[in-house]
Amino acid sequence: MLAGLASVMTMVATGARAEDDGAQIFRRTCALCHSIEAGKNRVGPSLAGVVGRPASSIPDFSYSTANKASHVVWTPEVLDRYLTDPRGFMPGTKMTFAGLKDEADRQAVITFLKAH
Repeated sequence: MLAGLASVMTMVATGARAEDDGAQIFRRTCALCHSIEAGKNRVGPSLAGVVGRPASSIPDFSYSTANKASHVVWTPEVLDRYLTDPRGFMPGTKMTFAGLKDEADRQAVITFLKAH
């Protein structure tokens, strides 16, 4: 019983730490162009609720033709591939960000985005 509780506590702490790390990475690498506030677009669209959302689904944002034609859904797995190399994943995207090469950084950002 205690081992099970310790395991759950570790997962909760790890998830909270990943979200905190993700918030820091998001502020450093994403927040200049994206917000996590619903309806608040910047150079890039709001990322509020992005996990599980279809690409190009914010009605008042001007997406690239590549993004509109992609028909992707931003699952954690797709976000991981996209965030590794946005232009390699989606040639023609407007996103000029070179990508997050570190897997732990990508996973932390995705964990952060899941919570927003």
